[in-house]
Amino acid sequence: MPGSTDDWNRVSNSFDGANDGAPMTQPLDLGAAAAAPAAAPAETKRRRRWPFVAGLAAVAVVASGSVAFADAHKSVTLDVDGTQTHVATFAGSVDGLLAEQGVHVGPHDVVAPGEGASLDEGGDVVVRTGKQVTLETDGKAAKVWTTALDADQALDTFASRGGDVALVASRGGAEGRTALPLQLDTNGPVNLVVDGKTTTVADGSKGVDAVLKAQGVKLGALDRVHVERDDSADPAVSLVVERVTVKNEKKTKPVDFDTKTVEDSNRYSDLDVTERTAGKDGVYTTVKKVTRVDGKVESTELVSRGETTKPVDRVLVKGTKERPAPEPEPAPEPEKTSSSSDSDSSSSSSDSDSDSDSGSSESKSSSSSSSKDLGSAPSGSVWAALAQCESGGNPATNTGNGFYGLYQFTEQTWHAMGGSGLPSENSAAEQTRLAQKLQAQSGWGQWPGCSAKLGLG
Repeated sequence: MPGSTDDWNRVSNSFDGANDGAPMTQPLDLGAAAAAPAAAPAETKRRRRWPFVAGLAAVAVVASGSVAFADAHKSVTLDVDGTQTHVATFAGSVDGLLAEQGVHVGPHDVVAPGEGASLDEGGDVVVRTGKQVTLETDGKAAKVWTTALDADQALDTFASRGGDVALVASRGGAEGRTALPLQLDTNGPVNLVVDGKTTTVADGSKGVDAVLKAQGVKLGALDRVHVERDDSADPAVSLVVERVTVKNEKKTKPVDFDTKTVEDSNRYSDLDVTERTAGKDGVYTTVKKVTRVDGKVESTELVSRGETTKPVDRVLVKGTKERPAPEPEPAPEPEKTSSSSDSDSSSSSSDSDSDSDSGSSESKSSSSSSSKDLGSAPSGSVWAALAQCESGGNPATNTGNGFYGLYQFTEQTWHAMGGSGLPSENSAAEQTRLAQKLQAQSGWGQWPGCSAKLGLG
């Protein structure tokens, strides 16, 4: 018969209200409909899936019988979001039945048959309420409308659009509840996936928040909850919790310091360059906000970067002051002339001691032939006194401990002053010249012991 249960059970997804958020039916003006007496529902039960009408058999009504049809008592089944109620009514149309039962139809709701259709004995009237959900497709979220009864059915419908789809559960409310305006699965189990573990929950008709509470799952402030569907899995629907952390992470690297040389007019130019300030590297810091989902990096965002500690320059000091030239040596005193009496006495003494002098002369000749003739130390000056103190006035002195000549030069210092060979191999005059050069550059401190003894400074 027209409007039979078999006709109503022909399901069609063409009534899904998710397409672009457009209403599937115009809102009914229920306030203007006349209320008709109705019998109490004989039976109320849940229906798992919503039967959409693919087509409705035409009902031929002649004009003479229309009044009698509208006033006739009839029994119909009213299905509102899967809850079925058997209703005895005198309403002649779907609009009248909905008004009689207090069912208000919104712009995103679906009613079948259409609002202007008449009622038949034993017919079904199906109402599906539109619900706005957040649909995530390939990682991009958007608000859409659906009239599906549960997440399983909604995801099955949205999957036809292509891509990876999921429903995002919202977080909010005074108690921070996690909600989805759909049941997970009206008559089947679902999986709960959290912290790397999968648990099967027998009753999928519970809401998201109820499932999480029953399983003792506590959510962090940034955690995400969504629902996925996989036809190859059993159960096909999974409630997935993702642990999300957002943290500022910083990395540092050194900034090299520079070296600068400054001039000091109060420091002699022949002195070595000295360090005034030690150099120190600076620090360059980069801070990024890193978002991790279940321990894996999802995104990074630059927060700041730059020098957080400036480098300290190394400062060297070089003298520019010219050292004054050394004072010239005083002229040697003239030798005294011997008197004739002294000459005679000397001659007499020489005659009497001729044998002794001869032996001594031979000894001096032997000593002289065993070493080079380097001359003698300067006499009658500060340099003579210094040479006498350092080496006993012997230009050829070689102590065997690395010091040579009149002024006990080291080989290194001697060569630094421009000398060649060893000091003890050069003349007394050359040794004195280079000693004076050394003193002009570095002062009397090059001979600390003897200069102190002689009062030099």
